Amino acid sequence: MTQAKDNIPHRPGGAHAPQTGSLPTKGGDDPDVRFLAENTDLSPKQARELIREHGHDRDKLLKIARTMKAES
Repeated sequence: MTQAKDNIPHRPGGAHAPQTGSLPTKGGDDPDVRFLAENTDLSPKQARELIREHGHDRDKLLKIARTMKAES
């Protein structure tokens, strides 16, 4: 069995995978969206909307997210 240039094992169907070097994460590329989605029950879409409305202050966003969680 031959291996790729960087000693990555051959995977069937792996040729079409993106060559980004990183795995997709919850929330995409925005670290604040990812932070809220991972630390609250909000979806990435809800986290993005909350950041759009209230800014990037993580403490403030967590307080609001906890209120939203309590209301639902």
